[in-house]
Amino acid sequence: MASYFENSSDSLVPDALKGFARAHADLLTLDPDHGFLLTRDSAPARRVGLLSGGGSGHEPLHAGYVGRGMLDVACPGLVFASPHNRQVYEGSLAAARSDGVLHIVKNYTGDRINFGIAAERLARRGVPCARVLIDDDLATESEEIMSGRRGTGGTVLIEKALGAAADTGLGLAELQELGTRLAENCRTLAVASAAHTAPTTGRPAFQLDPEELEYGVGIHGERARKTIVRGPLGPLVERMTLALLDALALAPGSRAIALVNGLGAVTPLELYAVHAELAGLLDDRGVDLARALVGEYVTALDMRGFSITLLAADQQTLSLYDAPVRTAALRW
Repeated sequence: MASYFENSSDSLVPDALKGFARAHADLLTLDPDHGFLLTRDSAPARRVGLLSGGGSGHEPLHAGYVGRGMLDVACPGLVFASPHNRQVYEGSLAAARSDGVLHIVKNYTGDRINFGIAAERLARRGVPCARVLIDDDLATESEEIMSGRRGTGGTVLIEKALGAAADTGLGLAELQELGTRLAENCRTLAVASAAHTAPTTGRPAFQLDPEELEYGVGIHGERARKTIVRGPLGPLVERMTLALLDALALAPGSRAIALVNGLGAVTPLELYAVHAELAGLLDDRGVDLARALVGEYVTALDMRGFSITLLAADQQTLSLYDAPVRTAALRW
């Protein structure tokens, strides 16, 4: 039984947040009463504050993206659990600027409910609030799934672009429109050869045989709808990439930003091998790999897996991506 290094199961998240805030005290502060992280450095031109959040266990998402050029506030919930609506409400008050606050919400039922309650409370207080819903997970694109596609790795790319756009002084409606368009142009697929370790039991959340692979896992450790035979990396990345290209209708001459993301227990050697396969496939199909990120950006505790995200990119998107950023997990 593999247990977590913790004082107790109840203290792991608050202890981690305290440590994170101390480690990055030049970038952000922790509100100890409401459990949100607030940037110390935000562009003076911002008319809208940006807030995102979700369950812990996905580090560096979302706390790692608080700072100049990205989020004003992050609201971490408990492991794989939505932040409380009170936490989102208080964080929104801290984030709000003259034109209000934009909520960047991954498409999960708990997140939608709690962010929605917070938005209703903000409206009663006269604080303008709008939402961008991230729903990039291609594995859950089905009429049988009432809640729609889940929000996964594309969240990082969209938060980056929206942060840069907010720094230029765009208004609330303009940012919401931009974020919605970015989400429509972004898709992700994830696979795993082993489950994460469940904090409550210290055991794998599910079992796979060595020759099996879960094709289409979620970032909360959800099993995929398909279990496939595990084989060489090349054919696997090709299957994933072709599905993403087809979903986004990326034809020869198109440009894309790619994210090759580790889910917690895959080595950099493997992730760069994935990127090599991905880049070659895009080259072969005439799709310009304009920008790329490789590493751990949205994890699922210690799940042994990876995700590939493609964001169709026009010149505006590339310019927003290239804009300066200074956070704990992303900076250039």
